[in-house]
Amino acid sequence: MLKGIHHVTAMTSSAEKIYEFFTHTLGIRLVKKTVNQDDIRTYHLFFADDKGTAGTDMTFFDFPNNPQGTHGTNELQRAAFRVPTDEALNYWADRFTRLNVVHEGISTQFGKKVINFYDFDNQHYQLISDEENEGVASGTPWQLGPIPLHYAITGLGPITIAVANMDYFSNILQNVFGMTPIAQDNEAYLFTMGEGGNGAQVIAIHDPVSPAGRQGYGAIHHVAFRVDSKDDLAQWQQRLESFGYTTSGLVDRFFFGALYVRATRHLLFEISTDGPGFMGDEPYETLGEKLSLPPFLEAQREHIESIVRPIDTVRSTKTFIKE
Repeated sequence: MLKGIHHVTAMTSSAEKIYEFFTHTLGIRLVKKTVNQDDIRTYHLFFADDKGTAGTDMTFFDFPNNPQGTHGTNELQRAAFRVPTDEALNYWADRFTRLNVVHEGISTQFGKKVINFYDFDNQHYQLISDEENEGVASGTPWQLGPIPLHYAITGLGPITIAVANMDYFSNILQNVFGMTPIAQDNEAYLFTMGEGGNGAQVIAIHDPVSPAGRQGYGAIHHVAFRVDSKDDLAQWQQRLESFGYTTSGLVDRFFFGALYVRATRHLLFEISTDGPGFMGDEPYETLGEKLSLPPFLEAQREHIESIVRPIDTVRSTKTFIKE
């Protein structure tokens, strides 16, 4: 059984600008600065809760010469972040307006208060209130970040996916991935997994009209779902292949184990283990401040550092004033 959202990985036009946006605007901690293990020219930045807990991280690639993505149907459309209360959304609406972050104000979706907002690449995001939410626990807000803790982001909420053929996609979510439909609001369908709640949901939007979204910066690359162990990954590989899917097989990402599969031609899913996590190679106090490389890339450190531009991500010597 899938336990919930593990991480969402997207593409950005600027590692520096996304670091600034997540650190200073959203108050989400950079817990790992590394490179794409399949393209060492490319940064891979992991933003998560205070301790890098599984289910709290959104990550970014900055592929060289990547075109701008376009939004449409058959795409992983919107990542969401959890905040503690409805009151917190009032704080965020005011903050976004003051900082000139494009947003749509507070609305309601499936009975939960939300704010849709956008970054400099037109990447789509949402804040969702955990007020009266039950299910998968969220993480710990960044203790030394700029956001008051009772308003701060604690983890990932539902992933929103737009699809042209809802019957086909609903069948995949239910029969292949074991998710359960629990609500419908016009053309939006809510699916749940594991213990449920905001950290374990998929929102599927039926959109048979729009052109297909196109990958590029400002778009989501893949979404990952949580399991406990590599044994679980082996079972999922067997299950997926029994349905005729081709998988990546087990991929050891050092920070977690991974299994990749195209759920549809356009949608890349990953299944990832909760551990080992991000605390093994850096102390808590300086997470994300140095270029972290998995052991199999360490011998190439000098070369890698020569081809990726340095980014100053030191925060342990700075004090953020909570607003």
